[in-house]
Formats: sequence, C-alpha cells, structure tokens
Amino acid sequence: MNQDPFKPFEGMTAEDYACIGLRAGLEVHRQLRTRTKLFCRCPAGRYSDRYDAEILRHMRPTLSELGEYDGTALMEKKTRKNIYYRIHNDTVCTYEFDDTPPFLIAADALDVALEIALLLRLNMVGELHIARKQYLDGSIPTGFQRTAILGVDGWIPYGERRIRIRQLSVEEDSCREVSDEGHDRVYLTDRLGTPLIEVVTEPDMHTPQETAEVCQIIRRLCRSTGKVRTGYGAAREDVNVSVTGGTRVEIKGVPQIGRIPRLVYNEARRQWSLLRIRDELLRRGVTADTLHRPSSDVTGILAKTLYEPLRMALSHGHGVRCVVLPGFRGLLNESVQEHTTFAREFSDRIRVIACLSRLPNMAHSDTASESLYGRDWQRLRKTMRAGDNDALILVWGPRDDAQLACDELLIRAQEATLGIPRDTRQAFKDDTTGFERVLPGAERMYPDTDLPPLAISDAKLSAVRNGLPPYVWEREARLRELGVPEDAARDLCMSPRAELFFRMLEELSIPATFAAVVLCQRLKALQRAGLRSEALPDEVLYGVFQAFTEGHVAREGVVKVIRFLLEANRAGAASPIGVHEALQRLELNPMDEATLREHVTRVVAAQSDRVFPTAAHRVHYLMGVLMDELIGRVDGRRLATLVAKEPAADHDRDAPLRMAR
Repeated sequence: MNQDPFKPFEGMTAEDYACIGLRAGLEVHRQLRTRTKLFCRCPAGRYSDRYDAEILRHMRPTLSELGEYDGTALMEKKTRKNIYYRIHNDTVCTYEFDDTPPFLIAADALDVALEIALLLRLNMVGELHIARKQYLDGSIPTGFQRTAILGVDGWIPYGERRIRIRQLSVEEDSCREVSDEGHDRVYLTDRLGTPLIEVVTEPDMHTPQETAEVCQIIRRLCRSTGKVRTGYGAAREDVNVSVTGGTRVEIKGVPQIGRIPRLVYNEARRQWSLLRIRDELLRRGVTADTLHRPSSDVTGILAKTLYEPLRMALSHGHGVRCVVLPGFRGLLNESVQEHTTFAREFSDRIRVIACLSRLPNMAHSDTASESLYGRDWQRLRKTMRAGDNDALILVWGPRDDAQLACDELLIRAQEATLGIPRDTRQAFKDDTTGFERVLPGAERMYPDTDLPPLAISDAKLSAVRNGLPPYVWEREARLRELGVPEDAARDLCMSPRAELFFRMLEELSIPATFAAVVLCQRLKALQRAGLRSEALPDEVLYGVFQAFTEGHVAREGVVKVIRFLLEANRAGAASPIGVHEALQRLELNPMDEATLREHVTRVVAAQSDRVFPTAAHRVHYLMGVLMDELIGRVDGRRLATLVAKEPAADHDRDAPLRMAR
C-alpha cells in the first residue's frame, strides 16, 4: 500500500483537496412554520415523548412503475425489522397510516416553498405533480413519502462565483427515531407529515469549508423569510461527497452545519483510502470472482475461548461463524478515516443488515492479539484451509443473523475489489461516517395517483414575488453600514423582526445599534427565560420603542417593559395589556432634572460612611444602588455623569494612601 498522503484535518489546503478531486453537494432540509401538516390537518410542530398507543408494522418492497425493485428496499427487506410506531391522539390521524386519502397540499406551506424557490432564482414549474418516494426503513409508516418539485436550475452567490441549485422540492417530514436495537426499531409519529423543503445543490463545492459556508448561506436565506422552523431537528443536511475515480456517497441527516467540514474530510479520506485498497487487491490478484468461499460454523472450535464477547454470545446459545477473505491479510487494519480502520466497513454492514448491533460484533485475524489467542487463529486457519495471505473474520449471534452476516461480509469484500460502494452513510458523533443503507436509485420514485396536478399560475407567482424580503446578504451589508455590531447584524438580517427594525429606523430615528441589540439579543434572552418573545406583535414592539423616543421610558427601561408585557399576556388574557398601561403599572415616568439631582445627592449622602479604594469603585457601587431604584426612569449615562460630579467623603480621598501604607 502507498503511504497515506492525507494530512491531519487542520493541515489540509484547497490545493490538497484539488489533488484528490473533491466534489461536494448539499441537500438542505428545512421545516416550514405552518399551522398544520402537509397533506392532513393535524397540528404541526407539536412534539411530545408521550404516546397513547403503539402499532407494529413490517415493511416489504414493491415494484416500481418499470417493474423494478429499488436496491435500498431489497436491503431493508433483509433486516427483518419490527417497526413500532408510538402515536399520540393529538398529532396523528389515519392519513399517515394510508387508511385515509390525503387532503390537498396545505396552501400556506406551498406559499412559503414558492417564496424560497423564487429567492433561489429557480425556474418554476407550471404545474405541481405529487410523487411518491419509497422509504422502507420504517421512518414513514406508509412506506413512501409524498414530494413535489417546485423549481429547477437556480443559483446563489458565493464569493466571486455562483453555486448552482439543482432543484427545490416540498415534501412531508418523517417520524422521529427513538431507538434501533437488533430487529426492533421504534419511532414517534409527532413529526410525521410536517411540511418540509429540500434544496439540492450541484456538486460545486471543492473543500469541506466551502460546503459548510454554502450551507450557511442557504440556511440564512431560508430563515430570512421568517417562515421556517428553528431549533434542533428543524433543519438537517445531507452532504454528497465524491473524489476522482470514485462515486457519489451521501452523508445523511447532519444535524449541525459546524460538523460538515470534518465529516466531508473523513468521507473524502475514506474514499481515497478505499481506492488505494482496491488497487492493492488487484495487484494481489484478488477480484470479485475469487471471493466465493462459503462460511463455516466454528462454534465447537471456540467453545472454550476466553474472549469475553464470544463467551457471552455462546452463553446465550448463539453460534459463531468464520469467513475467509483470500488475499486480504493486513488490509483490515488499514486506516480509512480518523481513528478508523477498513475493518469497520465490514462491522458497520453487518450491524445494519444482519442486526448485530451489540459491539464488537466481529473479530478478525489482523488483530489476533486483541481478541483470540494465536493458537485459536492457527486452528481456525487450518480448519478453514486459509492461506498465509488470507484474512479471517469471525461473527457471532443468532444462527440466522450470523449466516446473513457472513453473506454480507462476502458482498462487502467483493465491493472492495471495485472501489467505493454507492452508500448512504450516517454521521457519527466523532465526525466519521458509517454505513446506513444502499444509496437509493430512481426506481423508488413513482407518480402519486391520489392527488391531481396543481397549476402554479403566473398571478400566484407574481403575488409571492411582490412580497419577497430583501436578500439576507444585502440586509447584512446595510446593517454594517449603520454601525450595527457584527453578531447583532448577523442575527438581525435573517430575523422576522428585520422589517420592523428598518421601519423604526426610518419613522422613529431610533439608534440603530440599540434597536438591533434589543430585537436580537435581548429578545433571545427572554426566549431562553421561557417567555415566548416571538408571540409579541411587531406593533407592540413598535409602541415600546415609540415610548422611548418620546421620552416616556428610559433606554434601560425598554427591555423591562417588554418583559412585563410578555409576562402579563402569556396566559392569553381576554384584554391584553398595552404599552401605555404597562408604563403606568411599572411607574416608569421619567424624573425631571431637579428631582433626579436631589435623589442622587440623598443616596450619595446615605453612603458617606463607606470607604472606596478608588473613585471608579465609588461610582460603580453608587450606580448599582441607584439603578436598582431608577432603572427605566433615567438614562444610565446621564446618571453616571451626575454621580461622578457628587463630592466624595474626605476619608474616601485618603483610602488609596492608607491602603498603600
């Protein structure tokens, strides 16, 4: 084997990725903020781990319109999974189990999808056709997802070049997975049917960092509409990766954009390594045709083994089987990802397909000292008639599962002689990838006969186009010109409050930085404190800032008023409290200059016995006392000026000297 040319992740450059021909594309999924699900009228966005009933289903593949089976469907059939659905009466109906025909597509979801499609400069379809996309992993109880393409051939700017957008689809989300152990997979159905868009790019990114940056642009563009859901799970990315000489591999369901660079790096490194392993196998004369040795039951030979995983399997009455891979010796220990060897390609495959999910689920002769004694491997080589250049793999489990695992090990070994299998892979927590299923083909798509085509009129598109927000990068540039801090500008440009901000700037002459910080950072803090700040209408917020510009509340009182309004109205009062009443109840009437000076003098005199090391310490302490009393009624900077002008006690002036002595 040639030496691995890959540097550590931090040391890789754009030139390094160009040498291996890295290409990456994205499939960005965003939930839409709608009241109902896409094809029924159950509520969307209502999640709970509670459930009222549990349903068991088994999936089986069906022929496509052309009389073909999808490879993914055939793979899922091998797993013999029991699929359990936990359902809650409030969030699921008979539609989602294919017992009731679908409603027409939700109009508000379609409007949001059209808006994002136009922002992506897509060529819009004249007629919407619903298709069925087959899923047999159990994530959708019907075995298929309803989906429709809205537009094709768009683009977004990225630096000095364009990233091509292949298409945008609107579709229904899948269930939430609870667990997947052995032959049992459990789902919650509350997320099922939630409206979702999928934005698919062309493979125009050439480094891991570019891939993440383009994903951020798409994320921010979607969020700038104010009509997509946020939070963990509301956005998920699939990343397609290939290198020169390889094929497209999909990393499925990346939950955080920050993880994309290392995942792409590891997948590129894996593919490059698999191509080197293929070349070495061919050099050794190993081909798919030479890999046909049947597996054997070796339970009796290993009955007295001291290797704990094997002992546990034998104590449960499980069997042990052995597979010989001619010419593979030494290759199973080859590094293919960070902290990952070629052997995991085999372990992942039998974990998923043979349902041998308890790890370790195999042992191999390239790590003899870490599993069985050397004499055990010698006996196995003799029994299996294996040569010195062959690798042996042991698997254990229920008899049928162990036999299926051996069959899959041989299939994976045959694939190794060809290069890179067309996989869908899952993202592990250490940012390596593992086998999830065979990459689906076109065979899984077919027309839906339950829903008629829907015309997308020019008038409809014009109405949506007239309401489009400015591009997020244009908003951000304008905010920077106004002097808004970087973090606040980044948040505000994709906030639904952005239009309110610019309106207040124009009509109220509000200080830009102050308004931006309140609308982004302060409202976000209130949200974290359990107050639903997004429920506060724009007009109410406008009224609070108007009171500030008219002198009815000080700068420091604005957030206090907003908090009071959220707390007072969160119970859904019949007569919500308005801004004027909130100001009265909080007693935030501004103090006139004379009254304020008198109050400051009185507080300073009351603290005259205190000794402070410096004048700055004195002002800081007195400001704390005064602001506790006067917050919202006076401007903090004005108050600090008055405090600094108050004469200090004589013993305060001598304090630094006494401390020095």
